[in-house]
Amino acid sequence: MQRAIPYNASMPPTPIYLDHNATAPILPEVAEAVRDAALRYGGNPASQHEPGRQARRALETARTRIGEILGASTEGMDADQIIFTSGGTESNNLALQGLLQPRALPGGKPELSQRSSLPQRDPRPEAGATGSRLIISAIEHPSIARTAEHLASAGCRVEKLAVNRLGVVRIEHLESLLAGDAQLVSVMLASNETGVLQPVAEIAALCRKRGVLVHTDAVQAVGKIPVHFRQLGVDALTAAAHKFHGPLGIGVLIVRHGVSLAPALHGGFQQAALRPGTESVALAIGMLTALESWQREAGARRLRLSALRDQLEQAILAGYPHAVLIGAEAPRLPHTSNIAFTGLDRQALVMALDLAGVACSTGSACASGSSEPSPALLAMGLSEEVISSSVRFSLGATTTAAEIAEATRRILSVCNHLRYEK
Repeated sequence: MQRAIPYNASMPPTPIYLDHNATAPILPEVAEAVRDAALRYGGNPASQHEPGRQARRALETARTRIGEILGASTEGMDADQIIFTSGGTESNNLALQGLLQPRALPGGKPELSQRSSLPQRDPRPEAGATGSRLIISAIEHPSIARTAEHLASAGCRVEKLAVNRLGVVRIEHLESLLAGDAQLVSVMLASNETGVLQPVAEIAALCRKRGVLVHTDAVQAVGKIPVHFRQLGVDALTAAAHKFHGPLGIGVLIVRHGVSLAPALHGGFQQAALRPGTESVALAIGMLTALESWQREAGARRLRLSALRDQLEQAILAGYPHAVLIGAEAPRLPHTSNIAFTGLDRQALVMALDLAGVACSTGSACASGSSEPSPALLAMGLSEEVISSSVRFSLGATTTAAEIAEATRRILSVCNHLRYEK
C-alpha cells in the first residue's frame, strides 16, 4: 500500500501550479479589465435606455473582436454567429443538441439562415435527435461524451471514432463511418489529457464532401496555439475563457453562417434566442482581454512553454527511468505533458505531490476523483500499468523556469520515495 506522503516532510510548502488545463488562473490585467467593466457598464445590454445602449456597444465590440481573433467572419452577409455561454460545457451541449435538432418554422421545416446566399447544407432529420446519427471521437471530454450518451438515450445513434496508439483519430475509420448517414461529427482540436492535436481541418474537408456538419471542442487549443475558425472549415467551435487566463463563467460557441442551431435554453430574445439570458459585459471584456494578451505574445509564449515542457519531461525521464511520455511522438500543445510513472498509483501520486506543493491532476477536472481508468487512454490501447500511473502536468503563461526546476525536484523526490516504499 503506497502512502500519499512527500519524501521530505520539511519540503517547502510554496505551491507550484501545474494544472492549467483544469483552469488557468486569471491574469491581473484581465481581472482589472473585468472589474473596470463591471463598474463602468451598469446597464442591462438588452435595455433601450442610454446605460443599456452603452453596455450593448461594449458587449458587441467584445463579441466582434473575439470572433476576429478566432478567425470567424464578423462582417457582411456571411457573418458567423459568436454566441456567449457560461463556458465549454454549455457550449458543447448547445453544439451537439442544437446542431442535431434544427429550429422548426411554422411549416414544419428546419430554419437555416435568413441571410445566407451561400449553398445550404442541412442533412438533419426534422424530428431532432431521434433517428439521427452522431460521430464523436473516443477521446472526447466528458462534456461531449456525456452529452452524446444523453442523446443516445433519446434515440440518436452514437458511434465512436477510433484513435491510434498516439491518441490521433484514425482518418480511415472516419471515412468508413461517413459511408453511413451521419448528421454530425464532433472531434476535439487538442486533447485535454495528452495535449495531442487532431487533424480537424482534414476531418472537416472529408465531412464537407458528404454534407455532414462538424463541431470541434477547441477549449484546450484556444489561447495556446493559433486557431482560425474559417480555415479549420468546421461548422461550430467551442472555447472557454478560463482555460487561457480569462475569467471563469464565460465561453463562446461560434457557428458558421448558414448553419441552423436549436436553443438548449428558453427565455428571452438575447443572442437571437439561441442562448437567452442577460449577457455579462464584464466577463465578455475579460475574455477579450485574455485573448488579446495571448495574441500579443503568441509566438514567444508558445516557444517558452514548449521549452519549459521539454525541460520538465527530460528531467523526469532522467531521474525516473520507469517514466513513459504519452503521446510524445505526435504533434502536441506546447504546455501539456502526460507522464506515466509506472510502478506507482496515479491517485496516490497526485495526493503526495499535492502535499509536496505541486498541483497536477490525473486528467480532466470534470472527472477528478474518479477511480475509473481514463477512457481516452484506454482508447489509445495503452497498458493498464501505464494508464493507472499517468499524471497530467499543464503549464501556463505565468509558469517560470525556476518553478519547473523546483517542481521536478519535488516530483522525483516523491516518486522515488513512493517506489522505494512500495
